[in-house]
Amino acid sequence: MDTFGITVQKRASELEQMAEVLIIGEQLRLRLHEEKLIKDRRHHLKTYPNCFVAKEVIDWLIERKEASDRDTAIKLMQIMNDNSIIHHVCDEYKEFKDLKIFYRFRKDDGTLPLDQEVKVFMRGQRLYEKIMNSENTLLQAREEDSMKYERTFVASEFIDWLILEQEAKTRLEAEQLCRRLLEHAIIQHVANKRHFVDSERLYQFRLNFRRRRRVMELLNERSQRMVESHDSPFCLRKQSHDKSTSFLSVSPTKEIKIVSAVRRSSMSNSNSGGYFANSSTLSSSPPVVMCNPKSVLKRPVTLDELLAPGALYTRKTLTIVSDAVGWGFVVRGDKPCHIQAVDPSGPAAAAGMKICQFVVSVNGLSVLHCDFRTVSNLILTGPRTIVMEVMEELNS
Repeated sequence: MDTFGITVQKRASELEQMAEVLIIGEQLRLRLHEEKLIKDRRHHLKTYPNCFVAKEVIDWLIERKEASDRDTAIKLMQIMNDNSIIHHVCDEYKEFKDLKIFYRFRKDDGTLPLDQEVKVFMRGQRLYEKIMNSENTLLQAREEDSMKYERTFVASEFIDWLILEQEAKTRLEAEQLCRRLLEHAIIQHVANKRHFVDSERLYQFRLNFRRRRRVMELLNERSQRMVESHDSPFCLRKQSHDKSTSFLSVSPTKEIKIVSAVRRSSMSNSNSGGYFANSSTLSSSPPVVMCNPKSVLKRPVTLDELLAPGALYTRKTLTIVSDAVGWGFVVRGDKPCHIQAVDPSGPAAAAGMKICQFVVSVNGLSVLHCDFRTVSNLILTGPRTIVMEVMEELNS
């Protein structure tokens, strides 16, 4: 890597850590609002709007398997506090207390410190969401210097889009904005060798802002963080109070392991059926990870066989609305992809998804010629509600 790449990477590591804290904090804030833990509360004849009780959130983190114990939960909230994501409503405590006292997200009371780095981050996130919510084809798989890269945009086309969307008035202003985004680790050159230039060069967003993070990721070192683009992460699920929501990919045998309700960056090998953990619950130490290369398919099925006239397959359309932590299924395979595992208590199962179904389209886009990484990324970067067309055997 040249001098430019080394310099950018060093700076990017620090900025990505800051970005992850902001994203995890915002996702936690939305989840707590959704579950009514954040609300107006009254104490000593005074009303405190949009606040939560520290002890209740510690209980919630443990119940939702976001923390293994109270000490870990306190550490997680302290990180939020240290990074000015939350604060005590009266700013009396610098340390997060596991007590019946009120805290508030700074975004809820308008006290989030908007320094230059946070402003650029929020601008980048807004642009990312704007692109993902539009119907344009800005992000595509492309080649540069004989290398293929996923979800790239051409610099000159991105500048055209910024001007069209009135995010910049001139090409020079748009280019300067993009250079700031690159300097703040929001975007990067695909090979990380060049600064941003109004050209035909390819760039990517470094962060997938829509990926569902777990609060426990705040304790991870950067080197241990999950690969954004190579995971099939839809198995992250809430766990019930009385029983495990881990699920089996096929009937139990000595070769089949229980799929833990945990996101795993190691679930990225297209030649395997995934890596699964034996433990159905989260403990203070990481679960043991073992390879399970066995596919749930009884035999390989080619695309030609699937689409042949008179083939014994039927098509179904499923509408799946994710909850706060995911959709509840795992995609595997290549041309065509298939459903490897389904959480029986998750949104996908409720919509009628089953193992061994083949994925035909996602939100109207045909994915029959895609591998599971591409399908995973398409779902992750799409809306919360996905419409999937699948094919299954008539006798299944």
